[in-house]
Amino acid sequence: MEVVDLVVKGASEIVTAKGTKPLRGKNLRVEVYRNHGIVVRDGRILALMPEKEIKERYSPQMTIDAEGCCVTAGFVDAHTHIVFSGSRHEEFERRVMGATYKEISQQGGGIMSTVRATRQASEEALLEAAWTRLNNAIACGTTTIEIKSGYGLETETELKMLRVIKRLDEEHPVSIVPTFLGAHAIPPEFSDRPDDYVRVVNEEMLPKVAEAKLARFCDVFCEEGYFSVEQTEAILRRASELGLGLQVHAEEFCLLGGAKLAARLGAAAASHLLCVDDDSIKALADSETVAVILPAVSFFLKEDYAPARKMIDAGCAVALATDCNPGSAFTESMQLVLTLACLYLGMSPSEALAAATLNSACAIGMGETVGTLEPGKIADILVWKCADYREIPYHFGVNQIKCVIKAGQLVLER
Repeated sequence: MEVVDLVVKGASEIVTAKGTKPLRGKNLRVEVYRNHGIVVRDGRILALMPEKEIKERYSPQMTIDAEGCCVTAGFVDAHTHIVFSGSRHEEFERRVMGATYKEISQQGGGIMSTVRATRQASEEALLEAAWTRLNNAIACGTTTIEIKSGYGLETETELKMLRVIKRLDEEHPVSIVPTFLGAHAIPPEFSDRPDDYVRVVNEEMLPKVAEAKLARFCDVFCEEGYFSVEQTEAILRRASELGLGLQVHAEEFCLLGGAKLAARLGAAAASHLLCVDDDSIKALADSETVAVILPAVSFFLKEDYAPARKMIDAGCAVALATDCNPGSAFTESMQLVLTLACLYLGMSPSEALAAATLNSACAIGMGETVGTLEPGKIADILVWKCADYREIPYHFGVNQIKCVIKAGQLVLER
């Protein structure tokens, strides 16, 4: 018999999307396997096959007994801002009492509040705080995560944030995809000359980020009061010249054209998309750009939700993410995101799980390696305390994870 590192056996069901490309329309779904197990060798999935065949062919060095549990691929959180300093709980109270997110931002709060705290924080302080958030994320089932900079808005702090993200990737079990978001907002020192700040991003920040290989993607907040479509395009074209992949924050507060720009430039992802129109949806559907929906933001800010159902039916590649950040969605839980997607985005549990695994992986260029439980993929596996995967979004507000396997290693057991 062939010796292997790990076998997961006894699961009530093993549930996974399939493929390396984002799923669309009626193909956005997961497959359910019963009486199957998973074979792992050298950190990757060797086989997903009937348990009878596993017993006949493989001798595992370690066995995970998943009796009575469903098993899924690890979540891929494709949009977060978890490296930051400070807290905005006072702003939360103000919003609860009636102030809007825009009003708070215009009064010096919002992103700028976090920028001030992050500029003052040391790398070690940022690392320690983000480490705790990553622990929360993996405890809730996230095994791959994208993390953006963007709370520096000047060169040294942006580089500081990206160095912290690199250290997290090297030292924490969660796999991390780093994104440069120097164009998150116009800093106060450039408030009356935004084009000059765009030049700083293009001529100073981006070359240093690329030279140090600190980011895989460049993102821009294309929004009224932040960066125009023209400014966004200038930054993204410069990023592309330097070898970075592209992402866009688009259509969160108003219809500006960021989604169409993302599709036209071949961006990997366009996020938020609350205000997309039919033309924007068609542009995304006709492109390779993944539409990353962030329902925790709508929930937390009490805003309308993105028209995910309409986008899926139109053929867009839809993914889900937390947007974990200190102002508009302070949660690390992809389990909560699945519940919100089912309740408020019109998605089925099958669609939501596929969107939170394979499609999210594709949104950050990881579809070839994570997001499904297929041979050759990294063995990122979740064992749940429930027998049916539909219980994951159904039983909300509690953590249903039993154990987390990352790259074939048992990293968390509850």
